[in-house]
Amino acid sequence: MMSLNFQAQKHEKLLIARQKNCTVRLGDVRKHYPESSIVWITTGAKLETKHKLFTAFIDKTQVKTMADLTSNDLGHQNPEINSREELIADFERIYKKRITMDDTVTVIYFSEVNE
Repeated sequence: MMSLNFQAQKHEKLLIARQKNCTVRLGDVRKHYPESSIVWITTGAKLETKHKLFTAFIDKTQVKTMADLTSNDLGHQNPEINSREELIADFERIYKKRITMDDTVTVIYFSEVNE
């Protein structure tokens, strides 16, 4: 089973509250998360124990540039991020490298699967 893992505590809170149903990942990761796949939504830092929150269905994956992200993408990714510039600043903290509006990202929309 594949997983979509979230390392940040803020994302865990949003996922538990079901306020997050989208993730933006740096680069083209469509081959790792194809549409219509079933994944576990997990949280936890690298090299540490992960916690499974729920099972999800990958509804849609889109490759875009950072500049092409819509307000809808941003709102579903994190309702606290209001602009692409804020997301870039967040990504620069996570990836520890410079991110520009020309960088490629994959937008992954998912929905919970009731078991």
